Formats: sequence, C-alpha cells, structure tokens
Amino acid sequence: MTNLEIGQELVKLSNAGQGLDAVDKLYGKGIVSIEGAGSDALPQRMEGFDAVRGKSVWWYDNHEVHASSATGPFCGHREDQFVVLFELDVTHKPSSERTQMSEVGIYTVEGGKIVQEEFLYLAG
Repeated sequence: MTNLEIGQELVKLSNAGQGLDAVDKLYGKGIVSIEGAGSDALPQRMEGFDAVRGKSVWWYDNHEVHASSATGPFCGHREDQFVVLFELDVTHKPSSERTQMSEVGIYTVEGGKIVQEEFLYLAG
C-alpha cells in the first residue's frame, strides 16, 4: 500500500468506528506512539505493537464515543508521512466528564506500515 492508500484506509476505518481494526491492519510491529501529553494511565511515548494496541484498547474501554470524525489524509512533500484531523465528542467513563476535542495525528509510513503516530491537540 502507498502512503496515500494507508491514509485513506485509516480514515475509512476510523469513520466506520473500527479504530482497532486500523491498528491491526495498518501498524507495524515496531510502531512508536507519541501523545501530546502523558499520564500514569497513558504514558506519553509507547513503543511496540502490543503496547500501542493496548493503549487503543484502554482508550476505548475508558471512553464512551458520542461522535467522531476523521478527515484526510493530508499529504505533502514527504512521501512517508500524512496527517489526519480527528474531531471527537467523548465521555471519560471513570469521571463522567464529557469533552469535545480536536487533534491531528501525524503518521509516518515505512515498508507499507505505519511506524510512528504522533498526536497534537488543539490548544485552548
């Protein structure tokens, strides 16, 4: 798959509510995930397929998704990267706090798999 095809598939699966399927299908074994911020429950940097998939499982287990959308992929001069804009309306189950958020995911591709994801949040 090309960079563009991987990005299109990620957006398609995300919009279908199949985020874990996207991880299983598109992520490489040595994937690195970098969040804009970290916590005890969710470290800022995680490495390896099992750790990153586990992070995704934790996120879905701890959030009720009311609405979400993925827009993109946005591609530029680098053939190994693309960006996706995510809009989310979720409730954090343990605290019952509902949040609307925007974030971008910057994805790096190598050998037909996503090898790094980095998330940046809308400041404000």
